[in-house]
Amino acid sequence: MERWFEEERGQLVLWIPVMLGAGIACWFVLPDVPRWSALILSALAVAATGMALDQGGRVARAVSVAALLVAFGCALSWWRAERVAAPVLKRPAVVSFQAVVERVEPQPARQMVRLRLRPDAAAGLPPVVRVNFASAVVPSGLTPGAIIRLRARLMPPASPAVPGAYDFERVAWFDGLGASGRGFAPIELVAPGPPSGGVRNRLTAHIQSSLAGSAGGVAAALVTGDRGAISEADAEALRRSGLAHLLSVSGLHVTAVVGATMLIVLRLLALSPTLALRWPLPVIAAGAAGVTAVGYTLLTGAEVPTVRSCIAALMVLAAMMLGRQAITLRLVAFGAMVVLLLWPEALAGPSFQMSFAAVTAIVALHESDRVRGWFERREEGWGLRLLRGVASLLLTGLVVELALSPIALFHFHKSGIYGALANIVAIPLTTFVIMPLEAAALLFDTTGLGAPFWWMAGQALGLLLAIAHAAADAPGALAMLPAMPGGAFALMVGGGLWLALWRTRVRLAGLVPAAIGTAWAVATPAPDLLVTGDGRHLALRMADGRLALLRDRAGDYVRDMLAESGGVDAELPALAEQDAARCSADMCVAEIDRGGRRWRIAATRSGYMLPWTEVIALCRSVDIIVADRRLPPGCAPRWLKLDRPTLARTGGVAIALGGAIRTVRRPGAQHPWLAPTQVMPPRPQGPGKRSNTGS
Repeated sequence: MERWFEEERGQLVLWIPVMLGAGIACWFVLPDVPRWSALILSALAVAATGMALDQGGRVARAVSVAALLVAFGCALSWWRAERVAAPVLKRPAVVSFQAVVERVEPQPARQMVRLRLRPDAAAGLPPVVRVNFASAVVPSGLTPGAIIRLRARLMPPASPAVPGAYDFERVAWFDGLGASGRGFAPIELVAPGPPSGGVRNRLTAHIQSSLAGSAGGVAAALVTGDRGAISEADAEALRRSGLAHLLSVSGLHVTAVVGATMLIVLRLLALSPTLALRWPLPVIAAGAAGVTAVGYTLLTGAEVPTVRSCIAALMVLAAMMLGRQAITLRLVAFGAMVVLLLWPEALAGPSFQMSFAAVTAIVALHESDRVRGWFERREEGWGLRLLRGVASLLLTGLVVELALSPIALFHFHKSGIYGALANIVAIPLTTFVIMPLEAAALLFDTTGLGAPFWWMAGQALGLLLAIAHAAADAPGALAMLPAMPGGAFALMVGGGLWLALWRTRVRLAGLVPAAIGTAWAVATPAPDLLVTGDGRHLALRMADGRLALLRDRAGDYVRDMLAESGGVDAELPALAEQDAARCSADMCVAEIDRGGRRWRIAATRSGYMLPWTEVIALCRSVDIIVADRRLPPGCAPRWLKLDRPTLARTGGVAIALGGAIRTVRRPGAQHPWLAPTQVMPPRPQGPGKRSNTGS
């Protein structure tokens, strides 16, 4: 091991953010304080043992440092979660209150405006709430800093509806958000905010006024990171085609901005012979590009991918100034470490994971001596040069797809198949056509001559959306997988990191855990029954593999969430229309064959009370009963009762009949967002008395 570590000594530093991230991940995975404490103390004990055994070798020292990083990562996550603690709304309420507007987020595609508000202390609400309004209701010129009086139906942040679904409760906790909901007309403007709506908002509005529809939404996303004007159909096509990463302002966009700035500054300064001969123009151009990168990051909202890309760009520019190799895995590791130290919770989100996985895969691929030998520049004709460039793009796209697919399947339960091919055209189109045309249009708009550039940018954006729809609608364009076990995902990630970060042949051992994780994920049976945490919605898998929905009028969000969690890319039919089910207006009973036996399942489907004697008799005749209300104590199904008290403890449930049961909430879990400090606004003062709050 000492000889191996000596050979890999240049790669050991790359594992610093990995071990820090392992400690952070352990805090999210482990459920309670005793286990967090045990992990930290155990890691410290391992570190102390390594220090005691250290006799100048690399192995003991590396083990000590790794253990310290794991302990620090776990403690850092714990500290961060407690530091951002804020009260959360106790239960849904309709409230009238006064608030200061913190942020205004127009969503033109949904004809909606999202307001982030800071209510008055007298309202008895959480410190920060988020309210959606119809666009027509919001006063024109509403800007951050304005004081408004409004009425809204607010709800506490929702936990995942079923296992594997989006965890808004956790995200809201780290964002300081205590409630969200929908507002009612009218909004009373008590005091206007500053006349300027912010550079970002004004720039977004200007771009969207120059390009209509989703083209304007994509154009705004590329410049300011605002995606609100992209229609749901186009956004879904971009996701299915593997092009959604273009909408997240990250490495591609920062690189284009930095490169353009360097080129322009260098060319302009070189026009002066005196400056060209006496000043280090590349260093000056790199400094200007660094300032531009920081400004662009702030303009686009400083999200995690943009911050990571900005840090990487600054490191590249610094390396160029010092005459060092610019793009290396050490640069990627440094960026990851900075993000994890500032926002450890980012590790649990798909944005961080996909961003760093893609960059790590690209850099590791092109640091390989064999790959460099294939694609390095050489004396050859333009045809072979073009073919070599296309092959390089295709290989890079395939490797990136392999790196991103497990992450997409784990978080979204689907991954585009033709992403590598679509990106071969879409990335150059975005980098070398769309973004330069947008920059030219914005520049010439200062003189009123930007219209031709906007027209050309609109045509290029139309082509980009056409590519997305063509790739998304192609046969077999989407790979679907039900909710993946966390252990399978960890094996795939660990195997991928082992393969990417080492340089000797030992790295090939990473294929083993990656293959085991893949086989585990694929072999995991799809759930036969999905029940949301409120008990209102249920999806049951029929004999043909389709999922049938209990309530016909379920919204699009519920339908999409249940379909994705069940690994189905199709519309969900109504359970009442299936031959295996008998449904009334109030109850459904279905019979299906699984695992060599027949299962009988019942579920309530209306809010009306049912005679208790009939319910008790039904319970005795079924294996599983699901209800969105408390069932009588005498209700004793043959296997499982999922009523409101049970689901309050477990959250949403995914069941493979005759197999595993997965729940959203783990018994005894103590993460702070699961049991937060709760607040409720005071009730109205009484008939005839007005109050600025109500519920």
